[in-house]
Amino acid sequence: MNGFIRVATVTPRVRVAAPLHNAEALLSVFRKAAEQGAHITVAPELCLTGYTCGDLFGSASLEAQTAEALRRLLRELPSKGIFVVGLPVRRDDQLFNCAAVLQNGAVLGYVPKAHLPSYREFYEKRHFVPAAAAVDGLHEGIPFGGDLLFEAGGLRFGIELCEDLWAVDAPSQRLAAGRAHLILNLSASTEAVGKADYRRDLVRMQSARLACAYAYASAGAGESTTDVVYGGHRLMAVNGRLMAESRWEEGVSLMDFRPAWVDAVRQRETGFPDLPRPSLRHIRCLSPEEGAYGHADGSLAGLDARPFVPKDAAQRSARCREILRIQSEGLAQRIRHTGAKRMVIGLSGGLDSTLALLVCHRTCQALGLPPETILAVTMPGFGTSGRTNGNARTLAREIGAELREIPIGPGVEQHFRDIGHDPAVRDVTYENAQARARTYLLMDLANQTQGLLVGTGDLSEIALGWSTYNGDHMSMYAVNCGVPKTLVRSCVEAVADESAPALADVLRDICATPVSPELLPGEQHTEAIVGSYELHDFFLYYFMKYGCSRAELAELAALLLGKDYVASTIASTLEIFCRRFVQQQFKRSAIPDGPKVGTVALSPRGDWRMPSDASFVL
Repeated sequence: MNGFIRVATVTPRVRVAAPLHNAEALLSVFRKAAEQGAHITVAPELCLTGYTCGDLFGSASLEAQTAEALRRLLRELPSKGIFVVGLPVRRDDQLFNCAAVLQNGAVLGYVPKAHLPSYREFYEKRHFVPAAAAVDGLHEGIPFGGDLLFEAGGLRFGIELCEDLWAVDAPSQRLAAGRAHLILNLSASTEAVGKADYRRDLVRMQSARLACAYAYASAGAGESTTDVVYGGHRLMAVNGRLMAESRWEEGVSLMDFRPAWVDAVRQRETGFPDLPRPSLRHIRCLSPEEGAYGHADGSLAGLDARPFVPKDAAQRSARCREILRIQSEGLAQRIRHTGAKRMVIGLSGGLDSTLALLVCHRTCQALGLPPETILAVTMPGFGTSGRTNGNARTLAREIGAELREIPIGPGVEQHFRDIGHDPAVRDVTYENAQARARTYLLMDLANQTQGLLVGTGDLSEIALGWSTYNGDHMSMYAVNCGVPKTLVRSCVEAVADESAPALADVLRDICATPVSPELLPGEQHTEAIVGSYELHDFFLYYFMKYGCSRAELAELAALLLGKDYVASTIASTLEIFCRRFVQQQFKRSAIPDGPKVGTVALSPRGDWRMPSDASFVL
């Protein structure tokens, strides 16, 4: 897929104070990175000489060998790609710890280290001066300074070195404010018990704070172990998510990321649009299309086919517990505020109402109320199956809720007579009359019992407008409004895993039941009508999170879900999503309150404000 950048971090096996050997080692790993399609490759701090040279940094011989090694790199580096190496750079009588950006046989810029550690095992001020000591912005005609922002087509990247990240005023903050998509860190961080965890969190959280991609390459094998050991820790993260990690080994780590998605996240989810842009010098590089091999296909971007549902079972279970906690806390506060005596819920035996009932039960536990506080109402209609009705009854019994059954058939038939509708015509009126009949019964029961009607509709249904306006579209508090369908199932499964056998069995059978509105006699499967919810949730996530176009959604779906769905199914489902998402906004404009549980939400009061009559084409 177009638009991705492939970043590599590398760990060569260096020899201390042997620049020519190190140039050969760097060429080896740089070539491997280029062969794997890397657009930008970053090596550790002072890797051309070795970080642990000590007072040898003042040697004229080492300086001369370093210059020769740099010339060799410029001659023999792969012809395409951007390569970033660490080396000492002398300007007059001052020595700087620098990163050099190399491309197409030239040095594009030198970035000196801003913060020099001189504590414990570190003594950099003995050898180097900080970036602030630079008196002008050039070195031998090449841009020099901490204010360099490199631009390669649509990509902007900046550089900081090791201690700079740990400092209170990390240079990466200024670079990100200047709209850098990617921060490269050349490091030589020593190993100690627990330090790797701290370092990992630091890199990950810096990428989250700055809403950017962050690539960190630290010194490893070959550095002096006189007093300390270097583990070659390579870390790569995007927006708080760790994408790649390696430690105690030489080689190459890779990550794909999309600069346009960094921009989208900053625009939608951060205060970046309000940040003043600092004064930075923009250095032009060849774009990936001009200066790299092929293009990244996103295969190393950590893209998820089921973006709402974690792959790891433990992480998935933890997320579901957190969602249930958010839902129940929201409902508990609404119960406290309104003084409601009951929680009234329409219980169909389907996934959504099951999750809503479980939330009600946890709310009772949080408020110290008996489960009989919940009034669960089954309202069998023309399409209700014995399986779902039986599951609803069993579920209410196992939870301990009061259960009432109110068949809606007679009332709906009378309604058909009142409006002159032929019940043999099984159209939208036939279906929606049942949904609205259920809702007015539930609303009236809530009034009668001084209760609060708990809504059951989920985020996926809200996105598609798959609800009856002023029917199941309406409630007094919509606990599922932030939970997409694919995650509803996971939440119910998570509760089943922690429940007694009888409750677990009915919950698992509910999860195994095909999704259906059950408004027509016989089998009626929702996904046969609107398409797979797995696809719809996929489209919803990548559209809401990154603003992907229709073409990009199709390309992503083919890449990540092409093994599970044929191209025609992806295309037809995408057409339904794009059409319904726009046309059904009028329903979202009038939805009830409910708790947001994730970064993708559709409340018209918060996350998604859109005209109901927009002429937008997605």
